[in-house]
Amino acid sequence: MTNIFDLTGKVALVTGARTGIGQGIAEGLAEAGCDIIGAGHAPMPETEKYIKALGRRFLFYDIDLVKQDKIQDLINETIKTFGRLDILVNNAGIIRREDVLDFSESNWDDVINMNLKSLFFLSQAAGRYMKEHGGGKIINIASMLSFQGGIRVVSYTASKSGVAGITKLMANELAKYNIQVNAIAPGYIDTNNTAALIADPKRSAEILSRIPADRWGRPEDLKGAAVFLASRASDYVNGHILAVDGGWLAR
Repeated sequence: MTNIFDLTGKVALVTGARTGIGQGIAEGLAEAGCDIIGAGHAPMPETEKYIKALGRRFLFYDIDLVKQDKIQDLINETIKTFGRLDILVNNAGIIRREDVLDFSESNWDDVINMNLKSLFFLSQAAGRYMKEHGGGKIINIASMLSFQGGIRVVSYTASKSGVAGITKLMANELAKYNIQVNAIAPGYIDTNNTAALIADPKRSAEILSRIPADRWGRPEDLKGAAVFLASRASDYVNGHILAVDGGWLAR
């Protein structure tokens, strides 16, 4: 039986693949057969080493996704280097913590610009290419805060709620071009973005007490969901927000 999860010969563009969730997803896609272009503001030597050791190709593209001026250049470089683009993973994101009554305009703008605005315009650029080349997969990274309010992260919550909505809208409009748009909503994963929570004994204990799996997630826990949504196995899955949360939302 043909392996419907096989990604051999496919090319995936993954933003924010230097560490954490993006690194785990990029490695998982490469394990399934993908060549990877990693886009972000800093080199990704560990990710590159791992992917090349698998016999896959890897290219780092330097881009500041708080701005949108290089988005089309990123798509062009992907096509120039690898000849195609099959999968886009919009993982890059930032978080700013501040009480809602003190939250600054800069902390609002930076988070919305990266987590929501660049995600949309990168998806638009990738979607234009995919429309003309038979389709593709767009995977956005949502959050538990796509479903909940959270505290002290108002711009992050707004952005991730927006990611869920944009995912569904793009799925509606792009399905006719054989482009499936879905999102993964990670639970509480041990990454740089959650380091402040893990370092706070009270908050960390509160979070852990609600996770039925009784542990924080790890970046590699996202691999299976990403490969599924990037592969033929999900060809009839569209506009879905897949929680990978150890049971957080069920409790």
